[in-house]
Amino acid sequence: MSTETSNFDVLIVGGGAAGLSAALSLARQNHSSVILDSKTYRNDKASFMHLIPGFDHVKPSEYRDKALGNILANYPQITSHNVTIVKAEGLKPGGFALTDEAGKIWSGKKLILANGVEDIFLEIEGYAQAWGTGIFHCLFCKGYEEKGADSVGVLAIGGLSSAPSALHVARQAAAFSKSITIYTNGSDDLVKEVSTAIGETSKFKIENRKVASISKLESNAQVSIKLEDGTCLVEGFLAHTPETKPRGCFVKDLGLEQTPKSDIKADPPFYQTNVPGVFAAGDNSGMLKNVPNAIFSGSLAGMGASIQLSAESLGQKSLFG
Repeated sequence: MSTETSNFDVLIVGGGAAGLSAALSLARQNHSSVILDSKTYRNDKASFMHLIPGFDHVKPSEYRDKALGNILANYPQITSHNVTIVKAEGLKPGGFALTDEAGKIWSGKKLILANGVEDIFLEIEGYAQAWGTGIFHCLFCKGYEEKGADSVGVLAIGGLSSAPSALHVARQAAAFSKSITIYTNGSDDLVKEVSTAIGETSKFKIENRKVASISKLESNAQVSIKLEDGTCLVEGFLAHTPETKPRGCFVKDLGLEQTPKSDIKADPPFYQTNVPGVFAAGDNSGMLKNVPNAIFSGSLAGMGASIQLSAESLGQKSLFG
């Protein structure tokens, strides 16, 4: 086991869009930083990413590779290593130390957490297997390629088990389908709420039998939903937003505050957490868990860390925290 230590101005955990964007902001102010990337990405199952001009309908891995290559080619003060962090601690009088799975210690004056979230899948047989290929959480990112479907399903379960949230997603899904089936999974109260909120539209229908299992079909994003009585229905895709939790040891090890949705609490404009010098960007701290938000928040987190470093290097207090 190695006990070697490497020192940087900023430690960036996560090599996805948020971490890469943070690194670029720091590079532009000539700060040294290291990207510590476990190579685990929420959009690994996605064939293509969207919403990024110039990279729309491009493989996520292609985007990451090009972005990282561009940064490393132009900014020698930025480095990247494929490691998994297993321990995090604050140092006195300041700074942070991270230990990877091989025992190597990485130390930095500031810490940016851009390592995403883990999805907490519904306990429905087949849900996890269909996630990302037949079950979509962001209908700005996915769904367009399935336009013209006869029917699309919305799972009004878990994070979508209220009429406002279920209909919010159903209205987006309606852009791609002739009809929408809202699966209320045996909740009579939710049926009443949704029925009232739907109004007179005939495009939405409610299915209240419980979902027994989900199977991904071979055709496009189609899925088969088996209900509790054995009935099977086919949907062009399913829309659902699972609950999530921040990935890694950082919330516990550093004592980070969380929102009611379990995200890391990070305040704009620079997304600093309750622990001074620790910033969070991307899916782990944002309601909108998609690539554009990751790029945006990552860039600002990098700027926030840079602003603090520049002031502290001169023995001054920065304008922003």
